[in-house]
Amino acid sequence: MTGSRILSLGHYQPSRVVTNDEIAQLVETSDEWIRDRVGIAARRIAGDETVADMAAAAADKALANSGLNAADIDLVVVATCTSIDRSPNVACRVADKLGIDAPGAYDVNTACSGFAYALGTVDHAVRAGASRNALVIGAEKLSDFTDWTDRSTCIIFGDGAGAAVVTAAGEDEPAGVGPVVWGSVPERGDAVRIQGWRPYVAQEGQTVFRWATTALAPLALQACERAGVDPSELAAFVPHQANSRIIDGIAKRLNIPQAIIAKDIVESGNTSAASIPLALSKLVERREVPAGAPVLLFGFGGGLTYAGQVVRCP
Repeated sequence: MTGSRILSLGHYQPSRVVTNDEIAQLVETSDEWIRDRVGIAARRIAGDETVADMAAAAADKALANSGLNAADIDLVVVATCTSIDRSPNVACRVADKLGIDAPGAYDVNTACSGFAYALGTVDHAVRAGASRNALVIGAEKLSDFTDWTDRSTCIIFGDGAGAAVVTAAGEDEPAGVGPVVWGSVPERGDAVRIQGWRPYVAQEGQTVFRWATTALAPLALQACERAGVDPSELAAFVPHQANSRIIDGIAKRLNIPQAIIAKDIVESGNTSAASIPLALSKLVERREVPAGAPVLLFGFGGGLTYAGQVVRCP
């Protein structure tokens, strides 16, 4: 049994940028109000691109950055809650688009915590010897499920994808993916929902805000403890990009002034399961976090579910 590590990252966003001023033409709101309430300046909105298209584009970049090729991948896992098709799953579509032959392929749906859940399951698969090289992807097309007449939700969401190539750590190499801390609060599951046939995203914002800002910091600290990393050692904190005030609230309770706090929400909005790998990939691409540095990932959202782990930056 060996640990795993993130070998490389990649991300993809649609070309269309939708500003707050554009949203203000659809509903009664303003750029100032949106920035103050959720911290978003713009978001990317997909056209004809599907969840699988965006997932494959991000995964292709991660694979290109890894030095591996499609033949080396034996497992594909996609975290998403916005795939319209029930079958084939998104992971199988991604494998087909990238020419990956006969991988294990499955989707994970825990909404905004999905990438951390998917990374946890892949780490377990590597440790158990069921996988050697895996693609872990978070991809969402939330615009398909957004009510553009509801000003409480249409200001929030965006589309995009982020991906990681995860590989087995060497025999003498420390694990680069720490133990996952995951769980849920099922009795509050309706606080964020996409229910019924052809549904819209709906949420109870204050319920989610109070839960996230009060309950999650201790759980994130558990992820540090399980990884044997003191919070003072963290180079970055990459939470789900739900709301800038939630991000600031959790970071304050973690007491990590030395760490970079990912704020991709400003330019990307809330992209659910895509938000963590999207933000992490951008930090790495801009070389804001050195290779090997510990980074705390923590996702939370619909379910209500949460998951997080400390990873070493590729």
